[in-house]
Amino acid sequence: MGRSMFGAIFGSLFGISALGGLAFLAAAPNPLPGKPEGNWRLLDPVAYENITIFPVVSSLTQDTSPFLTLDEGLSSGEVVVSEQGAAGLARTRDGRPVPVPQYAGASVNQLVLINRGKRPLLLLAGELVSGGKQDRIIGKDRIVPVGSEPLPLDVFCVEHGRWTGASSEFGQAKTIVHPSVREQAAVAQNQNEVWNAVRSGTLAAPRAASGGVAVGPPPAPLSADVIHETIQTAAPTQSYAKIYEQSRAGASVDSFVEELRRRFDKATLGLKGERVVGVVVAYGGDVAWSDIFASGELFEQYWSKLLRSYAVEALARPGYRETAAITDAREFLRNPNGREVVESEPGVYRWREITEGRLSLIELESIAPKAMILHRLFLHRTS
Repeated sequence: MGRSMFGAIFGSLFGISALGGLAFLAAAPNPLPGKPEGNWRLLDPVAYENITIFPVVSSLTQDTSPFLTLDEGLSSGEVVVSEQGAAGLARTRDGRPVPVPQYAGASVNQLVLINRGKRPLLLLAGELVSGGKQDRIIGKDRIVPVGSEPLPLDVFCVEHGRWTGASSEFGQAKTIVHPSVREQAAVAQNQNEVWNAVRSGTLAAPRAASGGVAVGPPPAPLSADVIHETIQTAAPTQSYAKIYEQSRAGASVDSFVEELRRRFDKATLGLKGERVVGVVVAYGGDVAWSDIFASGELFEQYWSKLLRSYAVEALARPGYRETAAITDAREFLRNPNGREVVESEPGVYRWREITEGRLSLIELESIAPKAMILHRLFLHRTS
């Protein structure tokens, strides 16, 4: 099995604990000094209002077809997600019962997931599942292998005011929360901060001009007043999906996404021998976020809900006048040199996070059936 250039290096560095559980490393040196782009190339920026998106393209991509996404799995029935303690949850696709661990009952921050398909399941932090007693989001990037036992799945609630439901099971929402919320799940891993980010739209702090004087941008289209009004009328349970998909807030997002998509498609049309595998995203002059995948096919599967999440973030942030340059985006993609934490499920995947100041790099590397880095997330933390 061919490993990616990153995977080959990481394989010699990552350890697995003697107990066969998770392995943790701290303050490890950066294995890839300098620019990490490798076979990546940044295209000219796609700008609209206060957001700038730099397409990331590559001529060399991996075969990611052996992996199943959450939306695919929930839609086909290959993946089942349910509240803990739900009766009759654990059955295979042909109806055979599967042993289920005993749980005391439903839990805000833990669900049960069964992968009964024929491919390993890829989960990204911030992906939303709808239903049960409250809508939840996935807490961390991970892979769920084929034939695994029912998995206690760490999640965060994004619907503060509901704890009831006609069904204990969850369906696909085709939604990933916007970066300010996703950050609190993927990095801070704090339920209260997740709720605060859902209600406020963004946690981004106001910028200051070079002379130290605060910049006075126009108010954000998704201001706290708009979000509060939506909660009062369309989303009394503070449901993320209803706040940002419906009513006045949702209408703003729809038109913003439509124009962004039109410009992005035009900018990436006619690529020869290359595929878009990711994006770098800036708000005003601040390069803040990047999602990069192992293949163009995998990027396409996530692009629609990622684009919407970036648009929500843009609408919730003030309309700064600055625009990020491509040199800023290249610098953002450098590997941070700081504290490193690695978690490993033997024979399945490795997850690692490197933090340097307010910069974080999170990578998810599959071990089987193919070794590759499936997803790389770069972010400039807002808190």
